[in-house]
Amino acid sequence: MTETKYKKVWNLDNLFPGGSESPSFNNYVKQLELEIIKMEEKLSLFDNLLEINQSLGIESVIKNIGDIQEKLSQANSFLTCLTAQNTKDQGAVVLRGVTSAMNARFESVIKKFQHIILETNEDLWIEIIETKALNEYKFILTMWREKAKMLLSEKEERLVSDLMMDGYHAWRQFYNSLIGRIKINVPFGEESRELSIGQTFNLRSHPDEDIRKAAHIALEDALQEKEELFAQILNNIAGFRLQVYKNRKLPHILTEPLIENRLKAETLNAMWSAINKYKKPFTNYLEGKAKMFGDTKMQSYNFWAPVGESKQRMSYGEAVSFILESFSHFGNELGDFAWKAFEKEWVEAENRANKSTAGFCASFPRTGESRIFLTYEEGITSVLTLAHELGHAFHNDAMKTVDGSNRQYPLSIAETASFFAEQVILDAVLEKAESKEEKLFLLDEKLKRSVMNFMNIHSRFLFEKNFYEERKKGRLSVERLNELMKEAFNMAYDRSFDNPSLRSWIWTPHYYITTSPFYNFPYTFGYLFALSLYAKSKEIGKSFEKEYIALLRDSGSMSLENLAMKHLGEDITTEDFWGKGIKLCVKDVEEFMSLIS
Repeated sequence: MTETKYKKVWNLDNLFPGGSESPSFNNYVKQLELEIIKMEEKLSLFDNLLEINQSLGIESVIKNIGDIQEKLSQANSFLTCLTAQNTKDQGAVVLRGVTSAMNARFESVIKKFQHIILETNEDLWIEIIETKALNEYKFILTMWREKAKMLLSEKEERLVSDLMMDGYHAWRQFYNSLIGRIKINVPFGEESRELSIGQTFNLRSHPDEDIRKAAHIALEDALQEKEELFAQILNNIAGFRLQVYKNRKLPHILTEPLIENRLKAETLNAMWSAINKYKKPFTNYLEGKAKMFGDTKMQSYNFWAPVGESKQRMSYGEAVSFILESFSHFGNELGDFAWKAFEKEWVEAENRANKSTAGFCASFPRTGESRIFLTYEEGITSVLTLAHELGHAFHNDAMKTVDGSNRQYPLSIAETASFFAEQVILDAVLEKAESKEEKLFLLDEKLKRSVMNFMNIHSRFLFEKNFYEERKKGRLSVERLNELMKEAFNMAYDRSFDNPSLRSWIWTPHYYITTSPFYNFPYTFGYLFALSLYAKSKEIGKSFEKEYIALLRDSGSMSLENLAMKHLGEDITTEDFWGKGIKLCVKDVEEFMSLIS
């Protein structure tokens, strides 16, 4: 396959031609706004649910809600793609303000419906949701009724949603704009290059330690110059969220994240408990790798550094070919889907200035498509990022036949298909390893992902949890934010990590996401859940793909405890379940330590 067979730049014009100046997108948004208004009028007829035959009316409403959710997702994803491909696209920023207002208005619509079903008599409600018309919506309706118990009055919730537009969500948009415009002057010997944060991050795996260290220092220095601004943004986002929680009388800052992720507190606690129990092998790995660089502790700028030697540097075209081949070995559906994604130009991989920093996958449910965003560099890290985002897209594809309201799966399961896809690629490259050095290199790549999910994500969780607890008492200074970050690193890495990026609270975008609080533990959940699925796929073989797709398809219509029990026969509220996945990673540590000894 030649390098030019598949383009590095995605096609957005087949969605809405003309980018942020698109007339068709403008008309789409206007029509969507009218549909939301009609939805509001429709709900006014459902102030009282008094008869069992109202189940048909509820079915109509929930189908209508699901339809609008899909259309909003289409619009939001398009704008996400526009602002990511060009952080200076002011037209897209203006449009984001328009859709933010629509999102807030529609959020009020859903909350009104939740209030209506909450006010319905308990006995009547049980009769209603047991009717045939609502059978497939039973889970989502039950969840909405439970969520409604924590809401303010309908009038108050509408006010909160309206205030979010130019307050809460606007701070996140300001963050995205500010971080995207930062330029880093990174020394390269006697010269220096002006790079975006994303391009600077890519230097973390550069083979030259001097360049890695220089990039680390340059990034910290550049962020220090603007840290007061970012501290204001973070404090304002947290302050708004805490005020809403206080007025809703939520018992804990994790109450909403757990409900949104459809997880029990016992499940989250069991996962972190298992990780703490098995942390020692990973500190051994970090110390062993540090010694290879002449250090006693792992330096943060050496964590992503390659170990050993690999001949598997891939051009973009070679990476595409390798992913297609590897995915096809797992299952025909995954392989065919990946081919379609590349063939239809769903991937933006070009390395250029003014692009956003983080890779992502955006879903376009109305047209049954996705778009994948990254900055591709010729190395295994970029290959894995590409596979990761394709995994997200495959999950979206598995849900394409599911009704709108049941397509809204939680973030914790959203990371499962992506990590699963990474495992497929990692195993494939390990099979092709031709020497001890190459195997060491690839094992290191696997273990870096384990450390990221068991230690780095744990540090993010600890930082955010402690930050919010302190934020209840008032604003935190830059100095205190840096201290909290250091404390979180020390605890999560068991003090085996030296010279960490104390300003990672600035460049980690998840802290600033206003639609998904505590977007950290879902990564670890998804990683370990994916390991369990992958282990099962190795046992069963290619026929497992059908079971895998069935699990993904069910991911929006049940709790994750029930999902695991139905498709895996496992109780994820127990430490033992999580230990199974971690032990697979411990074997990688043992093999790595054996090779370096």
